[in-house]
Amino acid sequence: MCGIVGYLGHREAAPILLEGLRRLEYRGYDSAGISVMDDAATLTTVRRAGKLAELENAIADSMPSGRVGIAHTRWATHGPPTEANAHPHTSRDGDITLIHNGIIENAAVIKKRLVELGYPFRSDTDTEVVVHLIDHLWPEGGALEDAVAAALAQVEGAYGIVAMSSRDPFKLVASRNGSPLLLGIGADGELMAGSDVAAVVGVTRDVVYLDDGDVAVLDRTAYRTFHLERGSVRRKVHQVTWDLAAIEKSGYEHFMLKEIHEQPQSLRDVMRGRLLPEEGMSRLGGITLSDADLAKVERITITACGTSWHAGLLGEYLLEELARIPVDVQYASEFRYKNPVIEDNTLVLAISQSGETADTLAALREAKRRGALTMGIVNVVGSTIARETDFGMHLHAGPEIGVASTKAFTSQIVALVLFSLYMGRRRDMSVLEGREMVEALQRLPDQVEEILQQTDDLRTLAEEFADARNFLYLGRGYQFPVALEGALKLKEVSYIHAEGYPAAEMKHGPIALIDEEMPVVFLAPRDPVYAKVVSNIEEVKARSGRVIAVVSDDAPELQGKVDHLIRVPQTVPALLPVLTTIPLQLLAYHAAILRGCDVDQPRNLAKSVTVE
Repeated sequence: MCGIVGYLGHREAAPILLEGLRRLEYRGYDSAGISVMDDAATLTTVRRAGKLAELENAIADSMPSGRVGIAHTRWATHGPPTEANAHPHTSRDGDITLIHNGIIENAAVIKKRLVELGYPFRSDTDTEVVVHLIDHLWPEGGALEDAVAAALAQVEGAYGIVAMSSRDPFKLVASRNGSPLLLGIGADGELMAGSDVAAVVGVTRDVVYLDDGDVAVLDRTAYRTFHLERGSVRRKVHQVTWDLAAIEKSGYEHFMLKEIHEQPQSLRDVMRGRLLPEEGMSRLGGITLSDADLAKVERITITACGTSWHAGLLGEYLLEELARIPVDVQYASEFRYKNPVIEDNTLVLAISQSGETADTLAALREAKRRGALTMGIVNVVGSTIARETDFGMHLHAGPEIGVASTKAFTSQIVALVLFSLYMGRRRDMSVLEGREMVEALQRLPDQVEEILQQTDDLRTLAEEFADARNFLYLGRGYQFPVALEGALKLKEVSYIHAEGYPAAEMKHGPIALIDEEMPVVFLAPRDPVYAKVVSNIEEVKARSGRVIAVVSDDAPELQGKVDHLIRVPQTVPALLPVLTTIPLQLLAYHAAILRGCDVDQPRNLAKSVTVE
């Protein structure tokens, strides 16, 4: 979603702010802007529609001077991507400037009142309402933080904001409610605010995550935090464990390709220290419940969005098979609006790469309100979901910059396998079954390495199908969620229409689409439903469909029946989804490149969806 950067310190702010915006480009955006306050407390604001390069070109010959400033990349929610709608937004006298992520739900009501008071509105955004409201409510003799707090008391909705003003110079005021915001605590008095760690890691690795309702005041002497309702608060300082190299391309043409190739390491990292081979068990330090309390869990509800929802579907198969616990999987965006039934002894498991996904966070809070035990599986340490769940697991996959999730998805699968093993061995799973799973997990990263050697072959395959208008992805059992994820990846980055279905459901409608122009990807590894999938392939070929089959051996039953075979190594059925996912990621990547698409920043998409 939108990117926020704020800086206050002893160096020129503009270059640091622009670098922060560059590191946030992966989040997706359609316009950018910057405000800088010079030593005379004069504000200079420049905004441009389009990519960050447009803003950089606009200020290349007249870089705003000053040691305090804010900058923003916008992903449109209110109004088209124009210069007038770009952030920062300023007050009518130009003495307050503000950047904002989120949606102000009562903006229309506030705007009507402000218009009646004579405030001019120059944009279509909800953000402009906030800056005028701060101006209107600024108390006589008060400070910027007083005006911000007064305005936020009237605001409804989600926001992460940073404001500054020449009325109260050399100060930044930041606040959040439902939209992620953090502080960077640097050396020599340097302070930053950002919507993402990537925005501040060029200056410092010490960060403070703000909670909903927090307000942070940054000035030349220090920073302090208070809560809008509870007064002064202190938040823990966390240290970022990865360095700048983790958010660079490291010789790869695109972040997506880099992150696909990082998966052997990301899988090792999610398993590191968590496997007990002799006992056939997993060790999960983030689960703080006793075995007796875990034994009381009678049902698990998994809630997530997008790719994480697909991981959740795999979690349903895994937990029901390995731990024999009934599971249902729900879209987080629907969960809290459907009056969900949360029974006693239900565990609600929220899955999110960023740990900030607005819909997933809202579903989690609704589950907690209804008394559910909650667990999170997230990649970002210190994220809101990580802080608000009762316990959970971190993926340790490192920053994922590409908008289309790759390494986080396979790490989520393995995390769910580890959790299922953890629960299963405390229930009915035998030690021999547990050892088999642990041994298969240990082999997994090397098997992924084998698949990545097929990159050139998959590029050649993509050349044949890059001009297709539609794709169908089919799988059964564990492979059905992989079909959904494969179709999503192709849609996200290449803009080819694709759908995923359970293979048997093809006969109940989608078979009408099959002709010689329709590529059909079958997930057909050697698993308990392999013979059924072979039958489904026969049905497609009988209708002249073009079949690409992902298999885990030589698949003699398919010789002469498919147009292309993609081979992955054999493993236990529960882990095959990790292996069959990799070639689908590469197929989508190469198809997108051949079609001239921006794979790292696909159109209309944002990395972290922090508004409903």
